[in-house]
Amino acid sequence: MKEFKPMLFSNLKQYNSQQFVHDVIAGIIVAIVALPLSIALALASGVGPEEGLYTAIIAGFLISFFGGSRVQIAGPTAAFATIVAGVVAKSGMDGLATATVLAGILLIIMGVLKLGKLIKYIPYTITTGFTAGIAVTILVGQLKDFFGVSYSEKPIETIEKLSVFFENITTINLHAVVVGAVCLVILFLFPKLTRKIPASLIAVFAGIAMVSFLPIDVNTIGELYPDISNKLPTPHLPDFSIETIRTLFPDALTIAVLAGIESLLSCVVADGMVNSKHRSNMELVAQGIGNVGSAMFGGIPATGAIARTAANVDNGGRTPVAGMVHSIVLMLTLVLLMPYAKIIPMPTIAAILINVAYNMCQWKPFTSIIKKAPKSDIMVLILTFILTVVFDIVVAIEFGMILTAALFIKRMSDETGIRKWDDADDEESINLRSVPKGVHVYELNGPLFFGAVGILSTISENMDAKCVILRMRSVTAIDVTALKTLEDLCVKLNKKGITLILSHVNEQPLNSIRKAGLDTIIGAENFCENIDSALKKAECAIK
Repeated sequence: MKEFKPMLFSNLKQYNSQQFVHDVIAGIIVAIVALPLSIALALASGVGPEEGLYTAIIAGFLISFFGGSRVQIAGPTAAFATIVAGVVAKSGMDGLATATVLAGILLIIMGVLKLGKLIKYIPYTITTGFTAGIAVTILVGQLKDFFGVSYSEKPIETIEKLSVFFENITTINLHAVVVGAVCLVILFLFPKLTRKIPASLIAVFAGIAMVSFLPIDVNTIGELYPDISNKLPTPHLPDFSIETIRTLFPDALTIAVLAGIESLLSCVVADGMVNSKHRSNMELVAQGIGNVGSAMFGGIPATGAIARTAANVDNGGRTPVAGMVHSIVLMLTLVLLMPYAKIIPMPTIAAILINVAYNMCQWKPFTSIIKKAPKSDIMVLILTFILTVVFDIVVAIEFGMILTAALFIKRMSDETGIRKWDDADDEESINLRSVPKGVHVYELNGPLFFGAVGILSTISENMDAKCVILRMRSVTAIDVTALKTLEDLCVKLNKKGITLILSHVNEQPLNSIRKAGLDTIIGAENFCENIDSALKKAECAIK
């Protein structure tokens, strides 16, 4: 089935040497971009720098090989930083490996169940809110290294980090501020000169040059992580005891959902760049395979990275071969150059991550929603943002979705209405049609569901009619609660000897009514195609 066929196999049918050259060049450039980012994001996640490269190598290769996108580049991303740091602090690397494997399995299941298109049901306000919130958490997490502040505590929550930072702000290292500021200026200004060379790579070289040739005293990666290894990872099967699974399943679910959201969003962006169409369910399966592989070889959670994917496209990558080349180049870098990573200053890593936070904060969409959106959407946006910063992304998405659903129900119930024809004043009302005496006509508008069934009570309160017509041409859908309410209304009217007639019942409500057996209670003969035939039927019924 094409839906579950990796894009690589489809692209290879028309592959040629010219495209191979473009893919190799793009893969090399993307690897250069990914090198400092993978190290920086690993450190932000509370793990060693090599774990970031393991992730980009293993998960990046597997996701490109099995993926449903032509140009997606996968690896560690900023969205996972706070989640991974929390799991590592709570359960260690073994716990993270277990949670990541479980997340991978969940992603594969999501793909097999064809849940790839469910991404469109995540409201824009929620994705904007939690993305901005994650950017803030990353920014706060880098204040310590950027300013060279010293403290022994290892806070996990964002508010705790901010509090400890200000408590120890008197320990600022001006050397660190200088290194960090210079690197940050490079990261912001260098892309305006050229985008052919990654600004993050220039910032790394600048940071190394400053600590190597100037009398500057700042922490480096080697000082904080003296045991950095350039060896390739060996497979390791994490703990899968029932108790461990029960403890880590919520974290695994969070990782799976976030990986699915971010990877599919990246695929959508990439589709627009290369005029292609990704296979969402195959992409979820590939994300699952990649995360299982990453965890078993010492890596951390991975997903599609929009920035690296864009770099791939900009440099000519058009098939998954580019992503596979990117992983191979990173593997060679790990083996040959990893010892040199020890001299990278921590303020440089902090500057790179602050730049990542700025690029992902989405301040323009955020402010646009606040200026233009309805108050209810603004409420969801701000709540999701605050909860992401104060608590975590899981709480933010849960409450954001609950609030969004509640507001949607409120909006739909407000759209659902009922009016009696003699109260109406439109060209289709009683003014142009003869309504027999003793017949009451009610016009229903909007979906009939549990949030709006109260409107039917206005009919049962008025029992002086001999026949009641419900005009349902504007009722697009009906749920089981509304069916039960309609059945109760029918029973009440029957006890009073009042005939109920339904006019112009649309397909979904009609099928639901028949499935529930209400057509036998109401009487099949009391379903009319339009209001005119319903009025004639009512006139016959009251004679």
